[in-house]
Amino acid sequence: MPKMKTKSSAKKRFKITANGKVKVAAAGKRHGMIKRSNKFIRDARGTMVLADQDAKKVKDFYLPNG
Repeated sequence: MPKMKTKSSAKKRFKITANGKVKVAAAGKRHGMIKRSNKFIRDARGTMVLADQDAKKVKDFYLPNG
């Protein structure tokens, strides 16, 4: 049986915390900041923890070894 591989794109986008939660950077911050509100830019700073339902999908399909 071959080994299960981690998706390379997921390695770059997600990190698993020590408690098993999934950390991710905010979406929508690559370009076009002029049309975004200051509140959006402020709130999208840094990283956030995914909801449990989304984290389960990420771990099951993209990060099987995480």
